[in-house]
Amino acid sequence: MDRLRESLHDAPIIDKDGYQYLVHPISNGVPMLEPALLREVVVGVTRAASLDVDKIVAPEAMGIHIATAVSLQTDVPLVVIRKREYGLEGEVDLHQTTGYSESEMYINDVEAGDRVLIVDDLLSTGGTLAAIVNALDDIGAEVTDIVVALRKVGPSALDDTDYEATSLLDITVDEDGVTIHD
Repeated sequence: MDRLRESLHDAPIIDKDGYQYLVHPISNGVPMLEPALLREVVVGVTRAASLDVDKIVAPEAMGIHIATAVSLQTDVPLVVIRKREYGLEGEVDLHQTTGYSESEMYINDVEAGDRVLIVDDLLSTGGTLAAIVNALDDIGAEVTDIVVALRKVGPSALDDTDYEATSLLDITVDEDGVTIHD
């Protein structure tokens, strides 16, 4: 994870009403995401994840590029949990609350009995992932693994579920920058 580590050294930190928000190519697409960095993260995810699954699930928006590349490498179909309602048959809605926003999300194409891997860019407050695992449980899907590129150290809403996430790197973020925890 040398490229990922190096990329965190100069990552801008933005204060959003007291929440220290990391601006990074993997989690925001800004600055530009270099292919070598994305490749390193995707290789890390495929090595860390349990890939005996029917589907890869990723929340819109910033988990999509990682999950797409993992899908291409593994030939496992990808389901994107969308921020837009389409009204399709079987669509399931969920409410997510993060450190700086709230919104509705919508799941299509996941059914009872599906074995799923959740892939995302960043686990921070855990609000998005907690809402997703609860909705997948309600559907009757089996969450076999959750892998994130980066995880902010500390309590998260995912702690209140039966699930844990594997991260490629654990970090803390403050106004002075990013600290990587080994």
